[in-house]
Amino acid sequence: MTTSVMNIVLPTNKRKPPEWKNYASNLPNCPSSWMPSWSVFDLADREKTIAELESEAAAPGFWDDPARAQRKMQELGQLQQSVELWHGLHSQVADLLELAELAIETDDDSFADDLTSETAAVTAALARAEMALTLSGPYDDRPAILTIHSGAGGTDSHDWVEMLTGMYAGWATAGKRPVQVLNTAYGDEAGLRTSTMEIGGEHAFGYLNAEVGVHRLVRMSPFDPARRRQTSFARVEVLPAVLDGDTEVEIRPDDLKMDFFRSSGPGGQNVQKVASAVRLTHLPSGIVVSCQTERSQHQNRDYAMRILKAKLLARHEEEREKELSSLRGERVSAEWGNQIRSYVLHPYRSVKDHRTDHQTGNTDAVLAGDIDDFIEAWLVSKLGNED
Repeated sequence: MTTSVMNIVLPTNKRKPPEWKNYASNLPNCPSSWMPSWSVFDLADREKTIAELESEAAAPGFWDDPARAQRKMQELGQLQQSVELWHGLHSQVADLLELAELAIETDDDSFADDLTSETAAVTAALARAEMALTLSGPYDDRPAILTIHSGAGGTDSHDWVEMLTGMYAGWATAGKRPVQVLNTAYGDEAGLRTSTMEIGGEHAFGYLNAEVGVHRLVRMSPFDPARRRQTSFARVEVLPAVLDGDTEVEIRPDDLKMDFFRSSGPGGQNVQKVASAVRLTHLPSGIVVSCQTERSQHQNRDYAMRILKAKLLARHEEEREKELSSLRGERVSAEWGNQIRSYVLHPYRSVKDHRTDHQTGNTDAVLAGDIDDFIEAWLVSKLGNED
């Protein structure tokens, strides 16, 4: 049997199946030499790295530095997940090919439904895997620090921040990604003024970078006694987490000003008698970060430092990009304020991304975290622009 890159060429010396047989044209090829060369990355190299990380994790003293050990284990998990995915695809395609050959040889129509459904499932899984391989930016494989800021809309916008926080937490949970809330600032009456979380897993920053921008909500306000329609806005900011050993970000103790204050809860009341909340000011840049999520002052300081380092890394990249753009004679526009997506819950129900025109009427699923289609549509449009 001869094969092309993505399609099976049917044997010329055998009878073709009846018209339902179009499944074959959708199957990826799977010759015996498929595994070493078919995927973009080298599986052998990844398996070697997995073995090295497993050996390192088993060594005495590995957990002496918990933060470093946790990141190593996260890297190990991501590598194992990607290798298992491609091995699984290989096995599925091989089984489908055997079934297709059997159906052709026996001219048996009873295989049609199984082949059609299983081929569609494999094709969808392959498309998602290939999409992941397009994430080749320098920080795409890092955990993401995602912050949601309330905008115009008053109490409704604070509630909108809390809804978006739940949406991204749902996305992380559905993808079995670790998620940790780093900071929350409550609204005066309800909801959150800001929310910051760190989401891990494979290519977390690469995927969540699709969410940067202003998100608009249109609904009947639950906070308006007259139940009038209200439009609310929130801005999503996504930064790559700074890892141990990064040389781009160095913070000297003399460059930091640290203040402590009492954490506040819903309605503005103080929820801590001890000043456990931390505010860090980076004097050279003027960046201010605060954290009040935990009861421990030490833990809040650690979270604030993680957010500050991510902001400094982002500023470093922005300055480098501005310099390159200046050399190219390009204009750099601040696009974070542009509306990227609308969530309409009244008078009809729709979620539409204004960058890609991707749209769905299943608003409940989207707000529960089903945003993969929106992210993938953005990645496809981004590739098209790069081409």
